[in-house]
Amino acid sequence: MRKELTVRGLIIGIIITLVFTAANVYFGLKAGLTFSTSIPAAVISMAILRGFKDATIQENNIVQTVASAAGTLSSIIFVLPGLIMIGWWTEFPFWTSFWICALGGILGVMYSIPLRRALVTTSDLPYPEGVACAEVLKVGSSGGSEHASEVEHGRAGLLAVLWGSIVALVFAVVVQTQLFAADVAQTFRIGKRGAVSGYDFFLSFALLGIGHLVGLSVGIAMLIGALIGWGWGVPHYSAIAGDVTTAAAQLAQSTWSHKVRFVGAGAIGVSAIWTLLKLVKPVASGLAGAMAASRARKAGKADTLPITERDIPIGIVGLVTLVCMLPIGWLLGYFGNVSGLGAHLPTLIIGGVVYIVLMSFFVSAVCGYMAGLIGSSNSPLSGIGILVVIGAALLLVIGVKPYVGPEAGKSLMAFALFTTAVVFNVAAIANNNLQDLKTGQLVNATPWKQQVALVLGVIAGAFVIPPVLDLVNHAYGFVGAPGAELRPHPLPAPQAGLISSLAQGVIAADIDWSLIRIGGLIGIGIILVNEILVRTTKHMSLPPLALGLGIYLPTQSTLMIVVGAIAGWFFDRRADRIPKPEAAKQLGVLLASGLIVGEGIIGVVISAIIVFSGKDAPLAVVGPGFELAGKIIGGIAFALIAFVLYRWILRMASRRSA
Repeated sequence: MRKELTVRGLIIGIIITLVFTAANVYFGLKAGLTFSTSIPAAVISMAILRGFKDATIQENNIVQTVASAAGTLSSIIFVLPGLIMIGWWTEFPFWTSFWICALGGILGVMYSIPLRRALVTTSDLPYPEGVACAEVLKVGSSGGSEHASEVEHGRAGLLAVLWGSIVALVFAVVVQTQLFAADVAQTFRIGKRGAVSGYDFFLSFALLGIGHLVGLSVGIAMLIGALIGWGWGVPHYSAIAGDVTTAAAQLAQSTWSHKVRFVGAGAIGVSAIWTLLKLVKPVASGLAGAMAASRARKAGKADTLPITERDIPIGIVGLVTLVCMLPIGWLLGYFGNVSGLGAHLPTLIIGGVVYIVLMSFFVSAVCGYMAGLIGSSNSPLSGIGILVVIGAALLLVIGVKPYVGPEAGKSLMAFALFTTAVVFNVAAIANNNLQDLKTGQLVNATPWKQQVALVLGVIAGAFVIPPVLDLVNHAYGFVGAPGAELRPHPLPAPQAGLISSLAQGVIAADIDWSLIRIGGLIGIGIILVNEILVRTTKHMSLPPLALGLGIYLPTQSTLMIVVGAIAGWFFDRRADRIPKPEAAKQLGVLLASGLIVGEGIIGVVISAIIVFSGKDAPLAVVGPGFELAGKIIGGIAFALIAFVLYRWILRMASRRSA
């Protein structure tokens, strides 16, 4: 009997989950992106379990499945800080935040079960991170003298993750001393009509690593999105405003925040709907397959099912889903009551639960498809959240707003965000679970055991998210929140800001729909271009959702990802020239994962130092006068270190090949 779902595996997975969840929460608030933790978790798991003679590849897979909850449950940061931003909360209540994360996450696991057949078993989606993780597990599980080269390669992979983490961690600490600048940025005026634009290369090894993982197509799409946003959008709308007195940097930020982001929202919304339409047929056949497996089980033929087709039975899935709806209904009622909407509880509870059930399944399908296409690291969850919050706010405007006074506007906004938060978690976990289930399929794992492991990972992550959110809120605050202007470096939390402003705009009926319409038209244009590229070329594509992200994320988040995508592409071309190119490319993936993990973890540590020291820059050793020198020194150091790291990985891969 092979070992798979073991107590030691679950304990290792939960410990990794706690660390990675904290790192992901901080990094997501800072950069607007979270990262997939499956690959680094798999490497760490293999290093630990190698000490046990009876460890198996399937047990390692369970560890990474549990830990992968960290990468996606932390996506709740795209919504929950919105309640701080609108002034509804001043801190994150632990149990309310915990239950949003836990219940939404468990529902996400349940929804992923029928989707697995549609999007994993019968689909030709590439699942880049799922496949990479499976390869890492296969290399790490090789043993014995006949597999000496594989074991050696496993050690090389561990070195790549370790040194990537150390370099990113040390660089982030030096940035905190202000000897290196945090970014190389410039804002400038164009012409005489007050038009402004700018760029911001954030000196982040984590963003470089994310760029490497998502690949060139996504990188180019994000670059085109950034060019639309900052090459056309910001100059165009700032010129219309004709403001020549406000500082260029302030005007550019204001124009992007209040105009251009809504164009990006429209592009993302149209792209998401298109993705959903393409999924109707495979999802229907997936449900039919789940029913057929259930009938085989009832007929006593469970043993005839291949091991990779044994999900949690569809009857239990339905029961767990229904049971989760009871506390979700209670949470909605409790939230409605404390927000002064007690007279409308039946409408809020019944409408909220129905909306969560239906919308969760739709967005799970869309996000699962995108995870299969471009990987979890670049999941369009934030864009999907735009659709969800607009839908929730519109329903409240129709069903509740006519029967309450104008003073209830903030309560309705808060309720829309609260409902969106639950849907968000469902979609996040379903999206990530499909990536894990692809890994499981490739290493001959049992799906139901992975699904149980993921539920446990969700619960562990749900315990860690509220206190970390509270920590960074007290350390930095969030852009747009009451009092944030008094903080020197509030965290941008771009998606939470966008989603809360959309809820506010819909409920106050002052949203500029023309901006969303323009974005929608851009989205339609990109969809057409992408379809032409996919049908007429072998390898070229322009993922519409990635382009939408490029429009509405700040260049601080996007440009370094583009650099990482290009660097990764060059690295892969160089790797093709050595005897074992795939092994070298895998080492590149592991290096990128290490860069992300190192910076994410130190970000949480620095948050704690700021909170306990009471200073905004407790590690600074130079003053503001060093800023220009810091940009020059930091930029050159960043480029040199990245070059040296990639060259080291190539040389190591070449030696292993030889």
